[in-house]
Order: sequence, then structure tokens, then C-alpha cells
Amino acid sequence: MALPFHPSRPHISLSCLLALSCFFNPASSFNPKHLNLSTVAMHWSSAGATWYGSRDGAGSNGGACGYEDTVSKPPFSSMVAAISPFLYQTGKECGACFQVKCSQRQHPSCSGKPVRVVATDLSPSLFAPAHFDLSGTAFGAMAKPGQEDKLLDAGILHIRYARVACDYPGKNIAFRVDLGSNPNYFAVVVEFEDRDGDLAHVDLKEASSGPHDRDHDQWRRMQQSWGAVWKLDAGSELQPPFSLRLTSRYSGQTLVAEDVIPEGWEPGRTYRSLVNYL
Repeated sequence: MALPFHPSRPHISLSCLLALSCFFNPASSFNPKHLNLSTVAMHWSSAGATWYGSRDGAGSNGGACGYEDTVSKPPFSSMVAAISPFLYQTGKECGACFQVKCSQRQHPSCSGKPVRVVATDLSPSLFAPAHFDLSGTAFGAMAKPGQEDKLLDAGILHIRYARVACDYPGKNIAFRVDLGSNPNYFAVVVEFEDRDGDLAHVDLKEASSGPHDRDHDQWRRMQQSWGAVWKLDAGSELQPPFSLRLTSRYSGQTLVAEDVIPEGWEPGRTYRSLVNYL
């Protein structure tokens, strides 16, 4: 069961929502504005949880972050969630990692052990600022071994969650070129930012034709288009290869993926960098 965000999602009774809402104190909820993932201790807050899609699936095919079928593949591996607007932060928290857990006080099939999920979609919030509409895979992962179906049958739970750094061993940041890109307009989905890698800014630099080509030797600020998509509407033809510079939202650390988008780049293609946050 999940929230009625999509027409195909089942209805949750008002009495169930009212009962669950008693557990929440918005004042104690997660505030990502003042978080530095590299230094702070884990802070647990209260949230609601539902699930959507198939019982062992990835929920949606990318949803409001633009990850498309990446959500079902490693390293996401269907352990994903749609998050409420309070957490989604107009898309700035796309790709953010959270630990979620439920206790046996809430349901006898809960293991009480935290599991890590990645924010890949947007969910409404019906009864509290923080809500997770989990994939069936992620919701079932909170259960004791062999009791996944019993927990899924509960449909809606009170959980605890904590914002954590992502950890993708062996993965570097990837850039999937948006299908709407053309020589004058360039947009990319940024994927697999590790550790303290939530993005505040993305900048693009074109190829330079020589030491006196100052126009192309400048970083140009991209805009967040939606979800994890960043765009540059240049107004004139851009000269590849492109370098992309990423700035962390929390630590301020910058990374540069030199010439990561090659000459002859194609919309829909994914280009992998040699960098990631540590």
C-alpha cells in the first residue's frame, strides 16, 4: 500500500492516518539546511512510511528525480524511496541517502535494524512533514528475515529515519545527457555522488581553442532544471568537450570532471567521470 499520489495507488483510511499522526512532532524533524554530513552524528527523526509499485520492485521508473531505470540497477538496486516535499527540497535532495527502520512496537514483523535507501522520487505528505513512500523492496527490507510479506501487508508504518552519507564503493560520478539537449542547450542528470556530495552548484566549461580564447575558458553556472537535472541554456553553440565542476551543498568541496562530455556527445548517453566525493 502507498500514498494516493498516483491514480493507481490504493486508498489509506482516514482513521489510520489520524492514529499514525499522533506519533509525530514536526519540531523534531530533520532540517537539511544546517547539516554537514562529514562531521555530524546520526540524528534520528520520526516519519511515516508506505510503499508503492510491486512487492519486490523499485516503486517508480525514476520519478521526479529523473533517474529513469537506474533505480532498479546497482548501486540503487531498488532500495529507493519517494520523499515528501519537506525532505525533497525542490529536488535538491534527489540522490540523498537515508537510513530507515521500524520497531516491533509498530509491527511484530519489524526487525528494528536500519536499512539504507536513496531518494529518487517525490511523494506527498498527508499527516507529517517527513514521509517515505518506499519501493516494495525497501519496505520489505525493514522486516525480519522471512516476514517481508507480513510487513508489506501492514501498508503504512511509523518509522525512524536519519540522513546519512551515501557510499557507492567503486563508483564514480556519472552524467547522463538529457534527451532534450542540443548544440545550444545542454542538460545532464548527475548520478552517484558519494559521501558529502549533495550539490549546491554545477558549472560547465567549454573547450578552449587556444591561450587567447577567454570566452570558452570560463566556468558557466548551470541551473537546476528539475530533480537531479542541471541545465545550461547557452543561447549559442557550445564547444565540446565539456568539463563539469560540482560543488557540495554542505561541505563546499568542489570536484572537476575534466572533459567528461566528449566531442560527438549524444543525448541519452551516460558519460562516467574519474572523480567522486571521499
